[in-house]
Amino acid sequence: MSSKSNGNLRSREWFGRTDQLGFIHRSWIKNQGHPDQMFDGRPVIGICNTWSDLTPCNAHFRILAEQVKRGVYEAGGYPLEFPVMSLGEAIMRPTTMLYRNLASMDVEESIRANPLDGVVLLAGCDKTTPSTIMGAASVDLPTIVISGGPMLNGKFQGRDIGSGTDVWKFSDDVRAGRMTQYEYAEAESCMSRSDGHCNTMGTASTMACMVESLGLTLPSGAAIPASDSRRRRLSHIVGNRIVEMVHEDLTISKVLTRQAFENAIRVNAAIGGSSNFLLHLLAIAGRVGVDLCLEDFDTLGSHMPLLVNLMPSGQFLMEDFYYAGGLPVVIQELRDHLHMDAITVTGKSIGENTEGAKCWNRDVIATFDEPVQKEAGIVVLRGNLCERGAIVKPSAASPELLHHRGRAVVFESIEDYHSRIDDDNLDIDETCVLVLKYVGPKGYPGMPEVGNMHLPPKLIKKGITDMVRISDGRMSGTAFGTVVLHVAPESAIGGPLALVENGDMIELDVPNRRLHLDVSDDELARRRAAWQPPTAPHTERGYARLYVEHVTQADQGVDLEFLRGKSGAFIPRDSH
Repeated sequence: MSSKSNGNLRSREWFGRTDQLGFIHRSWIKNQGHPDQMFDGRPVIGICNTWSDLTPCNAHFRILAEQVKRGVYEAGGYPLEFPVMSLGEAIMRPTTMLYRNLASMDVEESIRANPLDGVVLLAGCDKTTPSTIMGAASVDLPTIVISGGPMLNGKFQGRDIGSGTDVWKFSDDVRAGRMTQYEYAEAESCMSRSDGHCNTMGTASTMACMVESLGLTLPSGAAIPASDSRRRRLSHIVGNRIVEMVHEDLTISKVLTRQAFENAIRVNAAIGGSSNFLLHLLAIAGRVGVDLCLEDFDTLGSHMPLLVNLMPSGQFLMEDFYYAGGLPVVIQELRDHLHMDAITVTGKSIGENTEGAKCWNRDVIATFDEPVQKEAGIVVLRGNLCERGAIVKPSAASPELLHHRGRAVVFESIEDYHSRIDDDNLDIDETCVLVLKYVGPKGYPGMPEVGNMHLPPKLIKKGITDMVRISDGRMSGTAFGTVVLHVAPESAIGGPLALVENGDMIELDVPNRRLHLDVSDDELARRRAAWQPPTAPHTERGYARLYVEHVTQADQGVDLEFLRGKSGAFIPRDSH
């Protein structure tokens, strides 16, 4: 059942009745001051708000929601705002990725259970975007997304600094004695000086660009700074447009086609997007039944050029990206490689939406023929250390390390890593490979952003800025380095990563898509026979137990297995 059934709005099943249930539905909601004409058959628009004081990136969403309401009223709709679980990346423990699927369930059931004909999703912080899209896709009503927008450029000691990216640099400088604690503390306020999410091409900005490249928001919706009045104006126009989408029955599944997913993969490569993009796009595809696999990211994206010169792969920040022309310019640069006829929430194609886009700063957005980097997309690795795949982001890596062989220095847990990495007696040099176990979906639990391990201080003091690092976890989209991530199967379920020992030789060969552990099959079999699976902490009850028992591996998007596919909008039974 879509937003319409036999020409009738879905909400009429609640508000259009003349019986006792209709009385109840209308009467109780009238206590908020809604007049009778709100129930006269106009589309009911749900505004799904991930606002929370505990999610700093989304703390301005109450303002955006009011702008959406204005637009909905103006277009003849009836807006009803509702809250869902919010996920504050910088605050939640052990990791927001543990709760992404739970938040998606909240969104899905909140939409399905209520008298809504269309939905506007307000999302910004890393996991709020994929979780809301996953939930909405499982219901399949007309849906449009508003991203919260990036923070303004950070300003520190006369230069621009980027959220996240410069955190890693400053932290290493403090550990190496190159930066004082006073300067470190001062940089906190300088870095986060306005509303919005990370101003680098981290996961939040990547998700905003994913939304626009999928066709789920209005043109230029990804990059407008959160504090720019144009973000509020966009929200008003979205309120207009969602009412039109209901009348057109333009549901989210009509936008999320295979063509849209292929466009998003290629655009993500061109912007130097976060490696977390893979997990979220795979999960969204699983909800709408689009056949997408890990290899698609390599075959479609790994040979695409890097066009956007933003941290962590480049120099500039999201504010600069917007002033330079934003994502429409990138889409037009890629027009010969995208499905420009893919439909979007505007009712027009992505080609029509971006036609005539102009670049105002080629230092920020390069041309296809003269890119920032010739090949930049995420590479999928295979080998005896990652039988179901692993990934690396070459645009954020050191070119000289993309083919490297080194001795493994193994950390058996995140606690083991923290207890030993600063020890000057640690047997490690710059040629070694750092290996971190048990930080995957089940092992941590929740697959945290710890893959970009800090280097030992004694090597930082020598001027070493990068080493090969391998784990079954993730890394922040704001991070950088030669970091192999998402190793599958993960160590917690007995993947080969669990069998790596100190001193083993590991070869990384990115050009040939290979990650190899130089240990014989017989020796690996001996180690496997002696291996004992660990128990992830705090997973004996509640949602964490449900998650560990049903979460899929990284190559399948880390969704819960029973959430794949969609249930639609139909509710078979009345309340009361």
